[in-house]
Amino acid sequence: MYKIAVIPGDGTGPEVVREGLKVLEAVSQKYNFKYQTKIFDFGAERYLKTRKVLENEDIEELKKYSAIYLGAVGHPEVKPGILETGLLLKLRFSFDQYINLRPVKLYNADFCPLKDKKPDDVDFVVVRENSEGLYKGMGEFKDKGAKDEVAIQISYNTRKGVERCIRYAFEYCRKRNKKKKLTLCGKTNVLTFAWDLWQRTFNEVATEYPDITTDYAHVDAATMWFVKNPEWFDVIVTDNMFGDIITDLGAMIQGGMGIAAGGNINPNGVSMFEPIGGSAPKYTGKNVINPLAAICALGMLLENLGEVKAGGAVEGAVIKVVNKKLKSLAAGKMGYSTTEVGDLVVNSL
Repeated sequence: MYKIAVIPGDGTGPEVVREGLKVLEAVSQKYNFKYQTKIFDFGAERYLKTRKVLENEDIEELKKYSAIYLGAVGHPEVKPGILETGLLLKLRFSFDQYINLRPVKLYNADFCPLKDKKPDDVDFVVVRENSEGLYKGMGEFKDKGAKDEVAIQISYNTRKGVERCIRYAFEYCRKRNKKKKLTLCGKTNVLTFAWDLWQRTFNEVATEYPDITTDYAHVDAATMWFVKNPEWFDVIVTDNMFGDIITDLGAMIQGGMGIAAGGNINPNGVSMFEPIGGSAPKYTGKNVINPLAAICALGMLLENLGEVKAGGAVEGAVIKVVNKKLKSLAAGKMGYSTTEVGDLVVNSL
């Protein structure tokens, strides 16, 4: 019996989560597993009413669950940073979800903005360190508000944090068993302290994986190659900030935010899965948002729980829908409503 904590969140989050749960019900019947869900109201509405985002007792409650399924975070009436820090980052740090896993996979060449690229050309995974770096929130102001003001933001990297991320990436590359190539993406020529640690650790761990080919790319070059030659990549490992940036580019080349899903992973604890797009408040309540990213996130959640066949079936159903039914992956242009797209996936299982 899997216990799944559901946080629909803000904007269109509840709409896409609703379709994901519809698919969960169908695939559980097909693959004969049982689950329970509980809805949590963490998000903007709760904050606007109570000025609370996520309390310590909420974290303790969530520890009882097998996984967390998240819709979206963000609201125009809430100052940027409050929900992102108080909910997303607090969940990631509290559950030590030190891996952000982002598959970048093109399902239909018609939806790729790159000329002449096919599904075989866009099929890689970004392993992003998810608990350190610049997102640790360390820093200070000096003489704030003065003409000589200084703002210091610290990129905090530990050998433990770097190594466990790199080791996860090597293991994932081996398990994926495609090109068996792992690329370290960084900025060793400028960020000489943090990336010296990353490069040294990467090289040392690589000696334990002789079956994996390794290489390195500066982050600016990687963005160029994502567009020009995405087929070069298999698995990429990088730090928190660079991973945040390049995965949005990855989403675009796989067809857009409507299809991009991600996981915040603790390999030995509670992990969280979500569509990587925002709350899209302008589409709220219109039943036009694309739910496929949330449905793909559900597939990743199932695979993480050990229901590998069920997770694969969800992805397979999404692939059928993307190739046979949809006119576009963009909100309001799919040719179907949000609800209808969820139904199409269920019918394609």
